[in-house]
Amino acid sequence: MLVGVPKEIKSDEYRVAMLPVGVEELTKAGHNVLVEKGAGLGSGIPDELYAIHGAEIVDGPEDIYSQAELIVKVKEPQPDEWPLLRDEQMLFTYFHFAADEELTREVLDTGITAIAYETLRGANGGLPCLTPMSEVAGRMSIQEGAKFLERPHEGRGILLGGVPGVSPAHIVVLGGGIVGKNAAQIAAGFQADVVLMDINVDRLRYLEDIMPANVNTLFSDRHNIQEQLRLADLVIGAVLIPGAKAPNLIAADDLKSMKPGAVIIDVCIDQGGCVETSRPTTHADPTYVVDEIVHYCVTNMPGAVGRTSTYALCNVTFPYVQKIANHGLMTACQHVAGMIDAVNIHHRHITNRAVADTFELEYFPLNWS
Repeated sequence: MLVGVPKEIKSDEYRVAMLPVGVEELTKAGHNVLVEKGAGLGSGIPDELYAIHGAEIVDGPEDIYSQAELIVKVKEPQPDEWPLLRDEQMLFTYFHFAADEELTREVLDTGITAIAYETLRGANGGLPCLTPMSEVAGRMSIQEGAKFLERPHEGRGILLGGVPGVSPAHIVVLGGGIVGKNAAQIAAGFQADVVLMDINVDRLRYLEDIMPANVNTLFSDRHNIQEQLRLADLVIGAVLIPGAKAPNLIAADDLKSMKPGAVIIDVCIDQGGCVETSRPTTHADPTYVVDEIVHYCVTNMPGAVGRTSTYALCNVTFPYVQKIANHGLMTACQHVAGMIDAVNIHHRHITNRAVADTFELEYFPLNWS
């Protein structure tokens, strides 16, 4: 199979979808790998390293998209890449369709098969390709929150851990999954006062057992959220419904009850965000202010730490790339647990129910069992 790895063109995206060791494994198995010139530089991987392990380095994205049967990326195809996609081609990347109807319809029209990292299920029912980036984003959320709470960034002028005689920041984490767990752990390390909220009581019991004493758990209902927003210096939005749009947990009117200069980090902005006033931002222009509340809604947070994120991502995605390249997508879906859940679009049909329901489009279940 001819596998292509283009350079990411999304704003401030420094990750790459394959490591040199992946190129070596594929070429040893008889596959050909095309890597776009400069694709790995943001992660500290020079073209020469890909080349010595068997990749052919090509000059531009056209060389990738015009030839490759399977394209492996990190972020969803950008508008400049849509015309390059070819009928019957496979694209394996993060899509987050439910947050972007235009992207969904454009990809449908191309005729490609869209295989989404974020909906691929592991043998235990988890989301193995989403987990490492959720870990990175959860940890980064506190790092970014600490920065934007500083007064020069229009924040409240709060040090997360306080100092002797001065209270620490009050941090509210909405969602106790991978993002929320990692955010709470890092916030606790800063000695902040942390409240971790979720609707799954069993998950809250587990988190209560493993978290340090300065992390308290609280059931996530409307009244508890409103009460915590009034107390919060920093809010982390960390909720997830796989494949679907994130639920709206914070209404525009709720901002009026928050402290001026408080910060919201909406980590789930890739799935539409959990705050009514959220809109996508970039690393180059990460924040904006609504009703004196600082909003940080960068859609590719892990892209800023490209080297860490690339290695963490490729560790989990490459085995699936191998399966598809070695056996074809249909066979991979038949023999790899949860692989079929990753196929969101196939033959101009939406094959993921959550995406179809989001836009009230027809759902066509795959039957490759």
